[in-house]
Amino acid sequence: MPLRTCPRHPKDYPCTCAMGNLYRFVEPVLLYLLAAKGRAYGYELAGELAEHALTDAEIETGALYRTLRQLEKNGCVTSEWDTVERGPARREYRLTPRGQEHLEEWTRVLEHLAQSMTRFTELARGVARKPRQRTQKNAVRHAGGV
Repeated sequence: MPLRTCPRHPKDYPCTCAMGNLYRFVEPVLLYLLAAKGRAYGYELAGELAEHALTDAEIETGALYRTLRQLEKNGCVTSEWDTVERGPARREYRLTPRGQEHLEEWTRVLEHLAQSMTRFTELARGVARKPRQRTQKNAVRHAGGV
């Protein structure tokens, strides 16, 4: 597959935008941000999500809030409305002990995935650098034989 042109990246940049939005990878980043911050509003998380994103794909705000709702449903995050501050009420999110455990699970999964990807890219680079060898059958076919 040829490199696709991406308006967000320089020419020939191997971005992950062509892979589509990998919404599942929003989850570990949100867990990380909540663990690091202690608590945060959704718009704060949205502002920092791109900085720590695991893909180059743009993360839609809807995906962020769907993921937060699912994390809350699964007991990894709690939220409550903050009505103390001036202005409209805002939902404040916090990581639960179950959320901390889930972040640790994600860390192990992503470490394994990173090792697998490293192995794959090393193999793929090696194959890509080798001149393509023709088999005897393909050589005969290419030369106009049977």
